[in-house]
Amino acid sequence: MIFWQLFYSFFKIGLFTIGGGYAMLALIRQEILLRGWMTAQEFVDVVGIAEVTPGPIAINSATFVGFRTAGIPGALAASLAVVLPSLLCVSVVSRMWEKYKAARPVQFMFAGIRPVVAGLVAAAAVLIAVSTFKYVEGIPAQIWTVLITAGSFYAVALKKWDPIKVLVGAALLGLIIFR
Repeated sequence: MIFWQLFYSFFKIGLFTIGGGYAMLALIRQEILLRGWMTAQEFVDVVGIAEVTPGPIAINSATFVGFRTAGIPGALAASLAVVLPSLLCVSVVSRMWEKYKAARPVQFMFAGIRPVVAGLVAAAAVLIAVSTFKYVEGIPAQIWTVLITAGSFYAVALKKWDPIKVLVGAALLGLIIFR
């Protein structure tokens, strides 16, 4: 049954991903492509929609994938599944954190986890970038895509501009250039 497949897939993603929603994107992409629920381009669209809607990106992505796959019950199954592992883990860990946070094995464990989280976020960024650049056909369109990407990165990461204003500006540029 599709609801159990959605629940199992997103529960597994929620259980084995540390580092938040962006770290989950690579696993979500892998799972939806493996199961044939969406294409790579549809996944990029999901990420775009999840980014601009309020709420955490992982929950928004799970909700959208679940809805596209099995309607409202699918959205509920995927959303619940992706948050349930975190809810359970936080309930258990929060009780023990104060007692063990200074223990060397715990500190070593988190020192090993941090680079993995950075790698998962970087993998998601690369996968989305590659899909985005393949999406627009034609060399002139590719140049515009690269320029918008580089300009957005420069504006947000280096100039510290408001990301919402940069997003709106990039959307307007997209409307003008790619219409």
